[in-house]
Amino acid sequence: MDRRLPELADHLLLIERELRAQGWWSATPPSAEALASVEPFCVDSLSFEEWLQWIFVPRMKVIIESGQPLPSVSGIRPMAEMVYSANLGKAFGLLVLLGEFDALIGKATS
Repeated sequence: MDRRLPELADHLLLIERELRAQGWWSATPPSAEALASVEPFCVDSLSFEEWLQWIFVPRMKVIIESGQPLPSVSGIRPMAEMVYSANLGKAFGLLVLLGEFDALIGKATS
């Protein structure tokens, strides 16, 4: 078993908690059409927060829980930095968590 899995699962919970703390968590899912976007990060149909909540977190949970191979790299923090460039102070906690997640994904399997 990949030793990163428990730490990655914990980070997903921390990301969710931060989204909730910032008021960026929604009880209402986007439309099926919005979720079906083929654009990276669904930039044409979802906000970054929606993408994190409705696509990224659930997909990563499935990968972790089913023992599927993890992605070899993750570059979510750079995207978040672009999205929140005008509001880095409010997004600071989320940026830290996403950077830590990226680093965990980048670690070699032990």
